[in-house]
Amino acid sequence: MSRTTRIFCASSLYDVATQVAAIESDCFPGAARRVLLFCDDSAVPEAAPAPEELPGFAVLRGRFDEVLSWNEAIRPFHPAAWTPRSEDVPLLERHLRRLWGLGDDRVELVLGRPDVPPALAVAQVFNGAPVHVCAGGLTGYGPTRGKLDPLIGTRVRQVLHPDLVPGVTPMLLTEFDVPARVVPTEAFLKVTGEMSAVVDDVPPIPDGAALLVGQCPSEPGVHAPGEDDGPHLRMLHAAAGRGYRAVVFTPHPAAPARHSRALRAEAERLGVDLTVLDAPVLAEVLFEKSRPALVVGCSSTALFTASAFYGLPVARVGTERLLERLTPYRNGSRVPAVLADALLPGLDGRAAEDVLPAGELNDLVTALAFTMRPEVHPRLRPVAEAFLTRHAGRPQTRRWFTRKRLTSLGLPGGIPKQLAFLPRNATARRVVRRVRALKRTVRGRR
Repeated sequence: MSRTTRIFCASSLYDVATQVAAIESDCFPGAARRVLLFCDDSAVPEAAPAPEELPGFAVLRGRFDEVLSWNEAIRPFHPAAWTPRSEDVPLLERHLRRLWGLGDDRVELVLGRPDVPPALAVAQVFNGAPVHVCAGGLTGYGPTRGKLDPLIGTRVRQVLHPDLVPGVTPMLLTEFDVPARVVPTEAFLKVTGEMSAVVDDVPPIPDGAALLVGQCPSEPGVHAPGEDDGPHLRMLHAAAGRGYRAVVFTPHPAAPARHSRALRAEAERLGVDLTVLDAPVLAEVLFEKSRPALVVGCSSTALFTASAFYGLPVARVGTERLLERLTPYRNGSRVPAVLADALLPGLDGRAAEDVLPAGELNDLVTALAFTMRPEVHPRLRPVAEAFLTRHAGRPQTRRWFTRKRLTSLGLPGGIPKQLAFLPRNATARRVVRRVRALKRTVRGRR
């Protein structure tokens, strides 16, 4: 009988830490061999450090028998953009089995989101392998992106996820009735604690400092042209406006160095003592090593781990702007942005809005899944209609669900069919602009 080799595919240190926590929690059946397949899908992977050079990776390495590189295997293709042609799959599988010494092993896969490369490509190459999905980030709470090939979806045994939003079940792969399973928080904290113990070249966070968590710059539609620095500058301004004179910035691993330059210049202008952590340290390691007075971000997963796992105060900045500009509507960043907007306190000085009751969170996520992927989840329409009917008057609801989308799906909050011509009518648009200008004038005179 052939042995079982389980291949763990990871694109970040956070992915590896989550997978190791799942291993420690016996979330997988036994395997004779464990292989870590690192898939660096950053914009310029050639400039990124190897996994062995990442702070804290050394303690994770011992959980695997071997570390392999997907980038090396498919060079010169970019992991974030390449998937194999169906006619090439048999040849590619034979090639990789020989290259990685798999022989006739029974292969199992542990992937991130299996609906996008590089995880999708790995699942396609090993087209008969059982799949476990380990969705470490907030995007796992959102729906599957597009119609996933049933030859992949029906192979998924479980969706593992950290309990970032307690009580909420991820929507990922629910169309295939894949069960979700929580990776115990205690196991995750144990892993990050081990990593923290061996990371000693990171400057300590000053007492009373705010920690800014960098936003991933790669999502299409997140930033307007020429405004890549905008989210981080708004975080800095908000922290300074709240009186924080010491600020630490940890960039997203995929962020270019110029983000740091722009922040340093603005911090000097504001009179803020800014420390930029250039080493790609896991944010959770920073939470473990020191306790910042406040963690500030937009819709980063680190905001939720800081709050739910470490009990740190957090604040969101820029979710409203992000939701206004997020395109297309079904962009995978929508669910993280909505969850941050719905659950985390703001740092912009505005009056707090009504907090969505905890019992409504699952319905919110379900309604988002339907409006983002109605062709995948048609049976979710009644839940979406009921949620939108109950919350149509909330200002937040108008941010979370665009009126155009609700109109196209015939949902509460959209424009009635008999009035659907108005947005396309030039005269109607001109009248609306005049009314809005008049309202601004009246408010200005008060």
